[in-house]
Amino acid sequence: MRLLTALCFVSFFIFSSHSVFAQSDTKHQSTDYSQHTHTIKSAVLNEERTVVVQLPKSYQSEPNKVYPVIYRLDGAGNIPLASAVIERLQNDNRAPEVIIVAIESTNRLRDFYPTVNKEPQGPVGEGGGAAKFLTFFEQELIPLVNKNYRTHNYKVIAGASAGGVFALYALQANPELFQAHIAYSPAVWWNYGASAKSTKSFIAKTKELNSYVYINIGEEAGIMRERYDELQQAMQLHKVRELRFFSDAFDGVSHNLTSVAGAFNAYHNLFLPKQMPISDLTDDVASIDAYYQNLSQQWGEQIAPPDRAVRSLGYNLTGSKQFTRAIEVFKYNIKNHPKSVDAFSALSYGYEMQGNTRQALEQMESALAIADDSYPYINYLKETKARLQAELSKS
Repeated sequence: MRLLTALCFVSFFIFSSHSVFAQSDTKHQSTDYSQHTHTIKSAVLNEERTVVVQLPKSYQSEPNKVYPVIYRLDGAGNIPLASAVIERLQNDNRAPEVIIVAIESTNRLRDFYPTVNKEPQGPVGEGGGAAKFLTFFEQELIPLVNKNYRTHNYKVIAGASAGGVFALYALQANPELFQAHIAYSPAVWWNYGASAKSTKSFIAKTKELNSYVYINIGEEAGIMRERYDELQQAMQLHKVRELRFFSDAFDGVSHNLTSVAGAFNAYHNLFLPKQMPISDLTDDVASIDAYYQNLSQQWGEQIAPPDRAVRSLGYNLTGSKQFTRAIEVFKYNIKNHPKSVDAFSALSYGYEMQGNTRQALEQMESALAIADDSYPYINYLKETKARLQAELSKS
């Protein structure tokens, strides 16, 4: 995958854990994304930590807009990949613009692993600081980002290897802090599989969890693969209500490249597209409202069911000869878009496919009643009306 490598506007800020971001002298600028580098003097961690905040392209031009936030572990070197993937999804109306907050590591084994490793397989005596690091997120980093940037309450935590373990730990320790958890090749072998065991236990006793989890693995073998597979299978088999779980296995992909291999699927599955998938439509058209309510909460803006998207659902149903359901969807669309020529034309088509020529003609006349000569398909409407009238006369 070709990665986006844009030079970005960089401002250096310094602030204490009890203050707002304070500006420094360093500043660089480009016309695309803007980046701001901050140093936090953390009271929780008792050390300074550097974070890089990348703002969306529309951040300055749309001052009232708020954005979801992706918190990416292991530093700003991971920003270009996430930006490239999300931007391509945005171009297809499959993702919102996002703020990315990249946290530079100082001692990643200490910060990311919830337990101290006692297994000779790895570095004995390392780890155990995940609880404190999560407190840093809860009490210092997230409040300061929310205070200084236009965020809304949809947060993603993403990390690889040890960072993936931390993403899974956050799911267990504070399930509501992040709404999505991305763990690229999480090193769940650590400390006799302690992370795999705790995650499996958490999932087993959880009945409902409105969250998203993505995990993957590459060519790893041995105890890493064995313990990962146990975790993956447990999460796949135990169906937790409202939990959206996805996983990938990449043959021939090294441990260090699983974030590259998995980034598209991780974000493609995470963000709800503006075009509601037919698989999310139930027999009740209220499922359309529910879908766009969820999408609005995720994207951070109120998105009503779009005329074209709902018509697409109806046309999908007519294509599979589910005419009664299609007509219900087309009628629902007219309630939301009562002045849409296309909405009435679609309902006319649904009735015609069902064999109800009289209703098809009535809806086509309604479409023509609100159309004018500037409507690009006015001739099609007139020709269809004439054809339906002829068919009705014959019958």
